Amino acid sequence: MTDTDDPQPTADATGETQAPAEKAHPWAELDPEQFRLLRLAPLPTDRHTGARPLRFVQLGRLERHSKEQSLLRLSVQLPGQRVRKEQNLLEVWIDHRDKEVRFGAEKGLHIEPDNRGLGRFLLAQGIAWARQYCGHYRVEGGALPAKDALSEDARARRDHCLQAQGFVVEYLDPLQLKASYSAARVSALHSDWHTEKVQLIDQLDAASMLQQADRNLHEQAVKIRQLEERIEHFKREDGSLRFTIACLVAFSLFQAGLLIWIATR
Repeated sequence: MTDTDDPQPTADATGETQAPAEKAHPWAELDPEQFRLLRLAPLPTDRHTGARPLRFVQLGRLERHSKEQSLLRLSVQLPGQRVRKEQNLLEVWIDHRDKEVRFGAEKGLHIEPDNRGLGRFLLAQGIAWARQYCGHYRVEGGALPAKDALSEDARARRDHCLQAQGFVVEYLDPLQLKASYSAARVSALHSDWHTEKVQLIDQLDAASMLQQADRNLHEQAVKIRQLEERIEHFKREDGSLRFTIACLVAFSLFQAGLLIWIATR
């Protein structure tokens, strides 16, 4: 009789490895808690991005704080239009342990509608919030996706948006395909934006705009009714004139026929 050792199960024997699953951040899936109305002013049609009419969109805001981190999440919802999850989203993460601030979602800042001033507005809101809590913190730079600058016009708009807020844009190749953004401190960034393009609307202002719109609609309805009444009046007069003209033509023809009959007798 011989002794045999029990084989020990190993990762190679089973062919399975158990990797620790990454836990999602507890703030990752939180929905906005505060909402504001934004007015996108009408702008001239752009040859690259098309028409830019007057629009109203909703700004969602979420804010969280802990000893280690702080988060500001801004999102823009478009009425009657659905966008991808990563679109119209800006996150500002503050790391109080490393005294560093990161701007932007993991996949970059993608705005719809484009070329309306929303990108600068979101960055300005995030910068103003960060300066309240950590103006002396460092700013974590990052790479700019090449797909955000598929055309020269799109690249110029992206770079202008970042540079106007105080970020430094650097290109790593002569073709200007690989780019990065950076900033020294939060205090070096700017919190202004094109207020003539994007306007925050208060509840009272929104109510006043609705009242004015309703008043304008009522006035237009009164004008339309008056015009319709005038049109009906003109139609009645036109009918009377047509009948009178027809009678005069018939009478003239009768007289002409009578004169011809008298002359031939």
